[in-house]
Amino acid sequence: MEILTPSLSAAERLVEQWLSLAESQRRFESHLLVSENRTRIRESICNHIATGRLLVARDEAIRGFIMFTIEVGGYEQDVTRGLIENLYVDPDYRNDGVGSRLLGNAETELQTQGADVVTLDVMAANEAGRRFYRRHGYEPHRLELEKDISEREE
Repeated sequence: MEILTPSLSAAERLVEQWLSLAESQRRFESHLLVSENRTRIRESICNHIATGRLLVARDEAIRGFIMFTIEVGGYEQDVTRGLIENLYVDPDYRNDGVGSRLLGNAETELQTQGADVVTLDVMAANEAGRRFYRRHGYEPHRLELEKDISEREE
């Protein structure tokens, strides 16, 4: 299995994998809509490929991908933060080290680009995802809290 930057011809396959990722996250109460984001994610994937911020795990087909970037445009900080935006591995290839290799390669690329730390989001209810990231040294840094007020009485 190779980890490499794909060509733009891989974009449609990556869009389908991202949609699968978004759909799977719905069971963890993600608010991301799936098909409604097809156009936006296609644009994002093409941009990430063109700028070298997307890696794939590939043998005879693409088995997973990771999207990453350096955080810019926010508040001034005392570190440069790399962001893991999406990590997806086809279900048949999970627990085979594919995600670990993608994550490690993205971290190396982010370090090369000047990142001091790497940050990412994982759904609180996604125990397997949280376990995976803990095994790779990720620890809670910030906590996002949410409250449903859609049915609140006036």
